[in-house]
Amino acid sequence: MSTLLLAQRIQPIVVDPGLYLARRTQIFHATEKRPMPDSFTVFTGICDLGEYALLNNTLSCFSGSQWVILSRSFLEYCILGWDNLPRTLLMYVNNMILSQEVYFHSVICNSPEFKNTTVNGDLRYMVWDNPPRMEPHSLNLSDYDEMIQSGAAFGTQFEKNDAVLDMVDEKILKRGRNRAAPGAWCTGRKSWLMDPCTQWGDVNVLKPGPRVKKLEESVSSLLDDWKSQSNQCR
Repeated sequence: MSTLLLAQRIQPIVVDPGLYLARRTQIFHATEKRPMPDSFTVFTGICDLGEYALLNNTLSCFSGSQWVILSRSFLEYCILGWDNLPRTLLMYVNNMILSQEVYFHSVICNSPEFKNTTVNGDLRYMVWDNPPRMEPHSLNLSDYDEMIQSGAAFGTQFEKNDAVLDMVDEKILKRGRNRAAPGAWCTGRKSWLMDPCTQWGDVNVLKPGPRVKKLEESVSSLLDDWKSQSNQCR
């Protein structure tokens, strides 16, 4: 990443009204910009996870997906922060645009205890327009086949009440109109007029559905990649 692009990411001071307003509102920029840091060295480059910057001799800034699954032990570290790293990075990314794509990634990749415990995949299917826009392409019926073949557990983004959501309900979740997605906990008789989930047994029972094999392959592939890499914070 060039010095100019790095400055454009770090120097602007942004405020997100969504922190204090109920409705979704665009962020706005302060009239002044903060100076580039001079108390540490800035490293410029591109990595698989996106942009990163060397904040000092031992502290790097990584970026990646905003959709993450965090372990309990790591969250305890972020809250307690016994070496002050989580608080230091929290102050650094404060009022930075897209800080949700930077904070946890930087904490985990700068912590000797948690570094390289990451699995680099968010199990999410998305399609970007060409050239890319601010948000990914809204998925529709034309994306359905590739979406289910991807093995992703999640998809983004969908328009409200789009027909592709009805197809997901019908083909994958086997969910009837205005009904819950049926599972092994549903013990009622299934018919056109009767919802089997109006009666239920043990709600903790899990029974793999027909798509679980594809998800298993995706997760196994991610874990194989994790085991083969000596540095997941790349």
